[in-house]
Amino acid sequence: MLTVRLPRTLESRLNKLAKRTGRPKSYYATKAIGEFLDEQEDYLTAISRLEENRPPIPLEEVVRKLGLDG
Repeated sequence: MLTVRLPRTLESRLNKLAKRTGRPKSYYATKAIGEFLDEQEDYLTAISRLEENRPPIPLEEVVRKLGLDG
């Protein structure tokens, strides 16, 4: 369980979005936190690779390994 205090402007925007879409505010909060965590974990992985002087992975290789080339 997590309680978050939002600035009024964010809370107002969240309320409007929830009403407009019929989804609960918790849906959007969970989605936003999940996306933020994904980005932060990717960032920390990249920083770690740089600090260890590991070679970059070419985009073409990433695309191929993830099966995005088809």
